[in-house]
Amino acid sequence: MKTVIIGGGIAGLETAIYLRKYGQEVTLVSERDYLYLYPTSIWIPTSGTRFEDVALPLAPFAQKHGFELVIDTVNAIDKAQNSIVCATQTLSYDNLVIAVGAGKMKPKGIEHAPSICGAAQEALSIKEQLEALIAKGSGVISMGFGGNPNDTSAVRGGPAFEVIFNVHNHLKKLGLRDKFSLNFFAPMARPGQKMGEKSVDMMISIFKRLDIGMYFGKKITGFSAEGVHFEDDSVLKSDMMMFISAGAGHPLVKEAGLPLNEAGFVQIDPYCQVRGTTNIYAVGDVAAIEGVEWRAKQGHLAEAMGRAVALNISEKAKGSPKREGYQEHMSIVCLMDDGRGGALIYRSTKRSFMLPLPILGHWAKKGWGWYYKNSKMNRIPRIPGM
Repeated sequence: MKTVIIGGGIAGLETAIYLRKYGQEVTLVSERDYLYLYPTSIWIPTSGTRFEDVALPLAPFAQKHGFELVIDTVNAIDKAQNSIVCATQTLSYDNLVIAVGAGKMKPKGIEHAPSICGAAQEALSIKEQLEALIAKGSGVISMGFGGNPNDTSAVRGGPAFEVIFNVHNHLKKLGLRDKFSLNFFAPMARPGQKMGEKSVDMMISIFKRLDIGMYFGKKITGFSAEGVHFEDDSVLKSDMMMFISAGAGHPLVKEAGLPLNEAGFVQIDPYCQVRGTTNIYAVGDVAAIEGVEWRAKQGHLAEAMGRAVALNISEKAKGSPKREGYQEHMSIVCLMDDGRGGALIYRSTKRSFMLPLPILGHWAKKGWGWYYKNSKMNRIPRIPGM
């Protein structure tokens, strides 16, 4: 039985590794030859890390775990023929795992506001713009994130908080903080509410303490060279902007005839199997996750989905009814970094908290990047739950 995985991100790689643990034949197809580690890309704009340290080559993972790696662009999924059509070849499968991530909502003028969660090269664009403003000696910097009213799980705001906090401390270190105006914007009245009310209150107090302007509760209509445009026709004038668009359906799945929710995400059952199919699965941001109102698409959930699918495919091949679901892993876990320290944010159905970690938080997140790479290569033992 051959499983083809589309997507070489966190979800796709985890699925491939665990399928191989179960002795399955695996081909992973990725349009780029590296895994981009988004959680640690937050330091690229302030030169806290290099692009090369965030872009992890996929070939060593493939060699270590014994799966086939194909670098190609997938143009179509032909579920009737159990195949995927790539730019240079057509690949057949017995099982298909879709792990291509999400598309992005595209407000007007989005080219003026690169994202830390967008294409990998956008982080370098943010870095270049920030360095140009620093060379100038002053400026107005505005950062924020948006929402998708059709699927609230598609919001990713944590990295926006992290980048602006890192920029604040970077400017302070350079002795230039008083020369810059920093602003944070979001269409929600209380951005970050998924973290829990106490965590939001703490975030707002941090904004006030760091003298970061808050522009909350107004719909964002677009961007221009002038700044951020809101629904009341006001403009937040800015010299530099960074914006994380909410997730939306990936273009590939829109044309595949798969069941989609209103936002365009692939509908799956509790075991990550695409509804109405017998051999197609979806994991990570491409999937429509169900559960608690504050559910969020995060890397640890994507990995849990990948492990569940690997087990489910293996058990099905043995004729076993045993299955594992993803919803039991639903939680919010975030080690939020500010460039000097950080905070551990956690929320489950039982509790939520935000624990400040001065100094330790920053180095813990740095350590996580090292841990991720080395644990995936089996150089060090894996810590349960990480």
